[in-house]
Order: sequence, then C-alpha cells, then structure tokens
Amino acid sequence: MCKFVASMAFALSTVTTLAGAAALDQPPLISAAALQAQRAEAPLTLGAAVQWALENHPELSAARREIEAAEGARTQAGAYPNPSLSVEVEDLRRDSRTTTVLLSQSIELGGKRAARIAAADRGIDLARAQLNTREVELSANVTAAFFAALTSQERVRLAQDSLDLALAGSQAAQKRVTAGKVSPVEETRAKVAEANVRLELIQAQGELQTHLQALRTLLAGGADFDVLDGSALSLPVLPSLDAMEQRIANAPALRQARLEVRRLAALADLESAKRVPDITLSAGIQRAQDPSRNQAVIGLSVPLPLFDTNRGNIAEAVSRRYQAEDLARAAELRLRGDVAVALQLHRTASGEVATFEADILPGAQSAYEATRQGFELGKFGYLEALDAQRTLLQARAQYLRSVASVYRAASDLDRLLGNASPAPVSIPASIH
Repeated sequence: MCKFVASMAFALSTVTTLAGAAALDQPPLISAAALQAQRAEAPLTLGAAVQWALENHPELSAARREIEAAEGARTQAGAYPNPSLSVEVEDLRRDSRTTTVLLSQSIELGGKRAARIAAADRGIDLARAQLNTREVELSANVTAAFFAALTSQERVRLAQDSLDLALAGSQAAQKRVTAGKVSPVEETRAKVAEANVRLELIQAQGELQTHLQALRTLLAGGADFDVLDGSALSLPVLPSLDAMEQRIANAPALRQARLEVRRLAALADLESAKRVPDITLSAGIQRAQDPSRNQAVIGLSVPLPLFDTNRGNIAEAVSRRYQAEDLARAAELRLRGDVAVALQLHRTASGEVATFEADILPGAQSAYEATRQGFELGKFGYLEALDAQRTLLQARAQYLRSVASVYRAASDLDRLLGNASPAPVSIPASIH
C-alpha cells in the first residue's frame, strides 16, 4: 500500500511540474554542441532540443541564404552605371579618314540610386524578419512536440502504475475466489479489467514512439534520444495584459507584414523616381587626317518622355503597397482572434488542471483506497472496487489530457507572439 501511494504521488507530482519549461521567462539555451555529449548520459532537455533545431534545420538555413541574397541585391543596388567607350571612323580611306573617340557616362537623376538602396534595405529587413518568424515557428513546433512526447512519456508511466493497480485487484479477486467468498465471475471481470489496462499501456507506448519520431523529425534527424527530461516547476504562466498587448504589437507575423509594406512603399518610390529621365554626358576627341587636326567633342543626351512616363508601373507599385497595408490589417485581426482562442484554451485547461489537482484526483484516489480495502475485508463487492478503479484511471487520463492542452495553448501563443524580444529566439530549458 505504501509503495503504491508513493508511486502515485511521484507520478502526479512529476506531471504537475512538467510545464515550467514552457513558461515565458526564458533562461539561456543549452548549446547544440553540448547535446552530443549529454545525450548519452542524460535525458534530452527542451533547451537542447530547441537549440539543436535552430542550428541544424534546413528551413532556417534556407532563410539565412535569403538574407545573403538580399544583401547581394543591396550591394548591386548601390552600384553606379558603367561608363561606355565608343570609337567611330568616317571614311575608311587613310588620307581622308576621321576618327572620333568618345567616353560616355550616364547620370541618374530623380534619386533613383537612393530609392534602389532603400528598397534593397527593406528587402534585407524583410528577409531577417522572415528568418525570425521561421525561428519562432520552429521553436514553438519543437516545444509542442517535446511536450506532446513528454505527456506521452508520463502516460506510459501512469499506465504502468495503473497496471499495478489492476494486477493488485486481480490478485485480490483471485484470493477471494480461492477462499470461496465470491464467484469465479469476479475473477474473470478482474482479468478483463487487467487486459484493458494492458491495452492502454500498449497504446501509450505506441503513442510515445510516434511523438518521439515527430520530435526527431523537427530536430532534422540528428539527435539521438529515448528519454525526455521533464523536470520543471509549474504550468506555463501567462504574462500580464499589458505585456500581452506589447507582444501582439511585436508579433513576428505583424512585423513581417509591416516590413512588406515598407518594402513595397520603397519600390513605389523607385518607380516614381524613374519618371525623371537620365542624362548621358559624352566627352572625347576627333582626329581628322585631311587636314590633320584634333578636335574636342562633348555631348549631352536626354531621353524625351513623350510616350513612356512609367505611369503603369507607378500605378501597379502604389496598388501593391495599399494591398500590403490591407493584408497587414487583416493579419492583425487574424492574430488577435487566434490569440484570444489560445488564451481561452489556456484558461480552460488550467482551470481543469486545478480542479483535478484539488478535488478529482484526491477524491478518486481516496474512493479507490476505501473500496479496495472494503473489498479485501468483504464489505464491498468487486463491482464497486472495479468501478472505483476505473474512475481513478479515467481521472488520471483526463488529467494528462488537460495538462497537454495547457502545453498546446502555451506553444500556440509562443508561435503567434514570438518572444518578448525579437532576437535571438529563446525557449526556456528545463529547470533542475
């Protein structure tokens, strides 16, 4: 009895203290280089899993390549037009030949170069925001997968404890049948209940392997682990309303949408600058053979904007800018709706967890203990004991589902809102 109570208390306390790793106060991450050294001798922690994914996932590598490409475009945007050298020969006969050598340089007017640079800078900002968004999404996905696997790991542990309960019930029923106090049907019922619990254990073990494989996939298949570290202090704690509002304003999706508006506005400015035609200055020398003499030549070339005033490109760029502003407002509305849903799910699941811990689990445990002892003393029938056992097992399973719902809601909020500061991305490691 003492052994059972101690096992139950340890299991419940472990589950209750899982989710502090998902809290919004975020300690430094464990380096991925240390993961290889620790994975053979210690369970995988959330911090190590997130850091491994951030350093090795190919999606983030692709996003970093996009930043490099944007920086290359910025370098090209600042380049000046190349000069051109032309040689013109009139009359191929040597005695009457005239040779003209000209060096021409195009001069950009209307602020085209500055507009190109501004648009390229906005492209770099957008690429960095996209990288940060992918980092936040990957961190949230790893966190959700980690806690899904961690909950399954705890479910396996509780299923094993439940099997111990069922075995104890079967043994008690067998003893009473042997003593002739109850019908053999009671023993059959006990065996059926034991088989159901064994089935629950098999299902829990299969679910654990599925979640572990999903986590390995997010870690790009490079991490080798079989056990997760679930030591923590408390369930995820939500920030204050002011802090939540600030995080909504700085959410990755909104930052990316606003930067897209700025980039398209810069492109609209660039198209407007193209309305001003560029001029080309030329300078050179002309040499005539008959009579033999050299003459300086200068020239100025100006396009006449009679047919093409870039009006269509300007209209397109302006419309795309307004479209991006509309999409940014739509993204904010969608974000606020998703955050409200996640907050409600978090509150509901947290309330369920509190009710389980305060009333349901202690009551179910007490009822089971009383009916089991009464069954052993002959005061209750096996149906009462079996019903109390089933109630306790169902309460445990529902409790784990509520805890998992809290984790999912917290992970959804992290995915939607990102971190308190845009960079670097940080997810709390397990607290020892």
